[in-house]
Amino acid sequence: MNRKFFAVLLAAIMLLALGFAGCNKDEATPAEDGGAVANKDKPLVWYNRQPSNSTTGDLDMEALNFNDKTYYVGFDANQGADLQGQMVLDYLKAHIADMDRNGDGIIGYVLAIGDIGHNDSIARTRGIRKALGTAVEQDGTVLSDPVGTNVDGSATVVQDSEIEIDGKTYIIRELASQEMKNSTGATWDAATAGNALSSWTSSFGDQIDIVVSNNDGMGMAMFNAWSKDNNVPTFGYDANADAVEAIKDGFGGTISQHADVQAYLTLRVLRNALDGVDIDTGILTPDSEGNVLSEDVVKYVAEERSYYALNVAITADNYEEFLDSTKVYEPVSKQLSEENSPRKKVWLNIYNSADNFLSSTYVPLLEKYDDLLNLDVEYFGGDGQTEANIVNRLGNPDQYDAFAINMVKTDNSASYIELLK
Repeated sequence: MNRKFFAVLLAAIMLLALGFAGCNKDEATPAEDGGAVANKDKPLVWYNRQPSNSTTGDLDMEALNFNDKTYYVGFDANQGADLQGQMVLDYLKAHIADMDRNGDGIIGYVLAIGDIGHNDSIARTRGIRKALGTAVEQDGTVLSDPVGTNVDGSATVVQDSEIEIDGKTYIIRELASQEMKNSTGATWDAATAGNALSSWTSSFGDQIDIVVSNNDGMGMAMFNAWSKDNNVPTFGYDANADAVEAIKDGFGGTISQHADVQAYLTLRVLRNALDGVDIDTGILTPDSEGNVLSEDVVKYVAEERSYYALNVAITADNYEEFLDSTKVYEPVSKQLSEENSPRKKVWLNIYNSADNFLSSTYVPLLEKYDDLLNLDVEYFGGDGQTEANIVNRLGNPDQYDAFAINMVKTDNSASYIELLK
């Protein structure tokens, strides 16, 4: 009787233990099937477009502090903008004897502006104007508004400047600038830039001595449409492969925002947050595989929860080093072990599938790094015009472990946050 009693008791204990084990298993469902971690607590990286007020430029700290695993990855916009301006000024000084095409004593330039509400575009417009002396300040801030046309130098948002080179004084004038937005509302539009330059050249082409663009996509459209055939130096930003290649054909120069470093950071920050390790692991602190970045290519601003890649000017002197824009950055090219960093699923979008820099440079880099970092990334391309075109693709955030978001407009973080709350 006692033996039977103990047998029944033992069976009951075993069943009870299995029941508790089953409950514990359900509570510890891995993050990849969305069971253990609430969406509001999952790692989130804003990248390429920093959450901010598109009018004032003030950072959206609510979005940057969505949770304790939220960060921004981009590049140092002001450092890059100043670098682009200095690159143009250095070229002008070095080639002044050939710059004044019509001999009127005025070095005239035109400027393709990307998105008047985008911090990067604003910074680049300001950087060119500061370097060339055409900037106008209002309440202590350099104006970044498009000038329209300014052939006579009467505009109020810019001013003529003077520069003395080799004993001769030249006037520098912003002849024209506009936001390159197409009829459907997409900004940074290359075709619009090409058309704008065609319009400008038909009206005052002999006065244009320099062409400057907020990015390479627009810059190359203008270069191919007119500048190349007329030997007019054209400057862009992004170090897209076609722009770097075109330097040998007369393209003036571009700025590398270290897309290789940015793409790595975009996924590495998510990887670290998913692994529960120090967020700086494999960034400014070596990981177990030896991946690490140096302070001359990245900086972290703690109060902004932001990692910024630093920029490099690319000209005829060094362009051959940058011909492959999709090559991973060697110091952070070592494979992570799946034992320490098991595979996770990431939702990632680009705001515009037609954007040359993002689709031709950034995404190919991301696709290389996602393998190295053991991340299964699903990529979604937007139309560059409406936030809804992207937000509607995030219908089931539960199935992802982390998110990397590239907004259409910097003001629109709330559209995404609402889905993750």
